[in-house]
Amino acid sequence: MGTTTFSGPIKAGTIYNTTGTTIGTDVTNIGQVVMAQSVVLDIIGADALNQRVAIVPANSQIVDVILNVTTVNNDSSTATVSIGTSADDNAFISLANVKTLGTTHGTLDTEATDVGTTDMEVFADFVAGTEDGSTGAATATVLYMQNNNLS
Repeated sequence: MGTTTFSGPIKAGTIYNTTGTTIGTDVTNIGQVVMAQSVVLDIIGADALNQRVAIVPANSQIVDVILNVTTVNNDSSTATVSIGTSADDNAFISLANVKTLGTTHGTLDTEATDVGTTDMEVFADFVAGTEDGSTGAATATVLYMQNNNLS
């Protein structure tokens, strides 16, 4: 299957600009399309730091960061994943246990509401207690609305 790439942002809807009847505001049904970047993380064996999950475009709004563990890590000690930025390594997900199946949604603060004027790199850090695990599979996903500058 082919792919199409363009710079965006993508907006969809049929009513672009009208005068509404609700409290005197304009009525529109135009909405932002939610974009996603996703990566399979290395969560087997030794620590794997600074795994790039996404590069979120400037002026975007992050709406969710998701860690989905599909095969548990079997390290004989602890095994966790944190997801954040170079400035704050656990900005979105902090020390999520990857020794159990499940989905973890991130905590989003001001940093996510407005990415700012430069692209934001999102990284994942896998830390294993004894680094002896031989199983594990997890996917990290960042959902965002491109050029939805809320500052």
